[in-house]
Amino acid sequence: MVSGIVPANYLTARDLQKTDLQWFRAKAADRFCPLGPWLETDLDPRDLRVQTRVNGETRQDGRTSQMIFPVVDILVYLTRFVTLEPGDVVLTGTPEGVGPLQPGDVVEVEVQGVGVLSTPIA
Repeated sequence: MVSGIVPANYLTARDLQKTDLQWFRAKAADRFCPLGPWLETDLDPRDLRVQTRVNGETRQDGRTSQMIFPVVDILVYLTRFVTLEPGDVVLTGTPEGVGPLQPGDVVEVEVQGVGVLSTPIA
């Protein structure tokens, strides 16, 4: 059972990703995956708009209906290999348009019907 939908900002330190043989530091450092502003429990995930803005400029803009694999298919596939427990989070990816960030940037991730997650980059 899926409890709800929440915006996430899964950050990657590309400089570390290029130099480390294992990507752990580049993808799993403290504060590299903020979630919020809250968990919305009454939304259909099949056709939601997902946007990412950096300093107010739109970098990513798409809909869940445009994903290569529907959310339900991702969950069915994942649970063939992983037992999901309460509190687990599954990230489904983002529309094209990722790019570099600089200290002082503010990244906003918005999921239609949920709200905006704002992340200042230090």
